[in-house]
Amino acid sequence: MRLQLTFSLVALLLGVTTGARAQATAPALPALGVELRGATVSGVSSGAYMALQMQLAVPERFTQGAAAVAGGPPGCAEGSVFKAIGPCLGRSSIDTASLVRQARERSSAQQAPLEPLASTRIYLFAGAKDGVVQPATSQAAQAFYAELLPQAAVKLETGVPAGHGWVVERAGEAADCERMLAPHLRPCGFDLAGALLQHLLGPLKPRGGEGELLRFDQGPHASAQAALGEQGLLFVPAACRSERGCRVHVVLHGCQMNLDAIGDAFARGNGLNEWAASNRLVLLYPQTGSKAVNGCWDWWGYTGPQHASRDAPQIAAIGAMLQRLAEVPR
Repeated sequence: MRLQLTFSLVALLLGVTTGARAQATAPALPALGVELRGATVSGVSSGAYMALQMQLAVPERFTQGAAAVAGGPPGCAEGSVFKAIGPCLGRSSIDTASLVRQARERSSAQQAPLEPLASTRIYLFAGAKDGVVQPATSQAAQAFYAELLPQAAVKLETGVPAGHGWVVERAGEAADCERMLAPHLRPCGFDLAGALLQHLLGPLKPRGGEGELLRFDQGPHASAQAALGEQGLLFVPAACRSERGCRVHVVLHGCQMNLDAIGDAFARGNGLNEWAASNRLVLLYPQTGSKAVNGCWDWWGYTGPQHASRDAPQIAAIGAMLQRLAEVPR
């Protein structure tokens, strides 16, 4: 049974996706004149690792903060799939001191100093019943950031008895909060979306308002090596259609949570859109595609040895999308 469970977890994180790709051509990503200074990013599972990895690679862009749901310290895998499915899932200890040292060396080599992160905020969430990415990994991430940031800037939430996935405020049976089933939105009675956004951005207006979830063509923004899907998703508050200077938050799905696997269920059901609509916050939901390993974001190196750098195919693609959103519409 233990061998079968381990195989299932590895398949979940590292297998090959087989979902059908979207066929219809989507519109171009709109220019909205968003404010890129102080952009934020969050993610779940592989997206959690990617969120922290991307912030560290481009610290001057994500100065406001990053959130990781069921993820560990950036650089954890060190380019090794064996470390990805071992210590980075909580199956052995993580040498956080070594990861901090490597992060500093990498930032120096890439001329991406970590000083812009001095005022950043980090939100970490670990489901107490998560058997895939165990809470020890989030605790290691907390230890990682303790070397870089003031204690108050880092918040770790471990008190929700959730299994692996993204937690939503809707309450459900205890088994539903723990059970790992698509679309991986755990009904645990905890407003994860509001908690992480308010830690990163400060006090927000109450949820409400109008907005629209759109599909867009990712092709112009990504190389083939990035293994992105044909389409991405974008939530635009009604106010941000006519007003410039809205903030932007990048949301990264987990393995088996992209459009190919579950459609737009994650983007529609995670609770972020409702907060974004009333707070002039544009949400960018980039999507991996059928060539991505199990639909995962690359936090261990399947796109190449530069996967954690600012020039990494996936990081560069998301950066290009953000630059497009920042353009002033004509």
